[in-house]
Amino acid sequence: MTDAFENLAAAPLRGLAAYDPGHDLEALRARHAARGLVELGSNENPWGPSPAALAAAREALAGLHRYPDPRGSALRQALAARHRVAADAIVLGNGSHELLMLAAQVFAGPGDEVVVSRYGFAVHALAARAVGARVVTVDALPEQGPAPFGHDLEAMAAALGPRTRMVYVCNPNNPTGTWFPPARLEALLERLPESCVLVVDEAYAEYLDAAASVLDAFAGHPRLVVTRTFSKAYGLAGARVGYAIAHPGLAGLFERLRESFNVSLPALAAATAAVGDPGYVEDVRARNATERAFLAAGLRARGMTVVDSRTNFLLCRLGVHCARIEAGLLERGVVVRPMAGYGLPQHVRISIGRREENAALLDALDRVLESLPC
Repeated sequence: MTDAFENLAAAPLRGLAAYDPGHDLEALRARHAARGLVELGSNENPWGPSPAALAAAREALAGLHRYPDPRGSALRQALAARHRVAADAIVLGNGSHELLMLAAQVFAGPGDEVVVSRYGFAVHALAARAVGARVVTVDALPEQGPAPFGHDLEAMAAALGPRTRMVYVCNPNNPTGTWFPPARLEALLERLPESCVLVVDEAYAEYLDAAASVLDAFAGHPRLVVTRTFSKAYGLAGARVGYAIAHPGLAGLFERLRESFNVSLPALAAATAAVGDPGYVEDVRARNATERAFLAAGLRARGMTVVDSRTNFLLCRLGVHCARIEAGLLERGVVVRPMAGYGLPQHVRISIGRREENAALLDALDRVLESLPC
């Protein structure tokens, strides 16, 4: 019977695995309701959204019987002013995940090639396979180096060919936390085939000490798409708001497929208010940097290898007992993200939490390590 249903799917979807969001958090919250769950697996902002964003969302609820603005005009205008681009260069999405998937639908299809980096965000390859494109996976930089598992941009440029329609780059990269200066994309952009688009996923850009974006160097490039999200530093993961910035000609192609009313009324209001409160994001960035240093030092003091990160998470090598350690943390109510699905079975990704959450993780880790065989 399973095969019968599989055969009903469009050819590119046959055998395709769905995106894995990680643990069943609702079930875990119920199991650990008495003492609480330490959730450090989804790279959320533990300090939540700006009070201004919350107030705007609550006020918008009074109009919940009405459809939201299908154009998202107020948010697009706010983002246009923030990034110094035209409003018609901005496409809104139900999170940046939707826009990354949409990019593949817009620019690639069966027989085309899409270049991605090993250890890049899983959605990039998933989006390409969903439209029947061939995924060209380029090996990442070596673990022993200044950017462990980061993008090898020279190798990605060398992988470009006449059938390449799109390249996905994640900067800062999820799940490694590594980052490269945007100017290093110049050679890749120069070597793009005429029929190829570069999509730069900047979901974690707000966590950079200096808000360096590819937009600062290449805004308006006719074959560049940059995606951002309100789910991370802005603390609006539950609202599901993302956006893409591209040349208006490219943005117009997205609009042909973008779903009507894809961002809800409260989400539009919250995101617009969040853009108008940049001081809050600056505060989150500073708090995150402090806690990231605390957690990284604590993990290294316990003998763990931690990749230097420019984000709100750490890629941590736990070694041969990784699965056992991760399971032990879970039993003690601490959620981290296993990385076996990314081809890193000895690693976990740990989100940066509040001080009490980070301390709880380190305490639980101590107890798990004590239970391991010598």
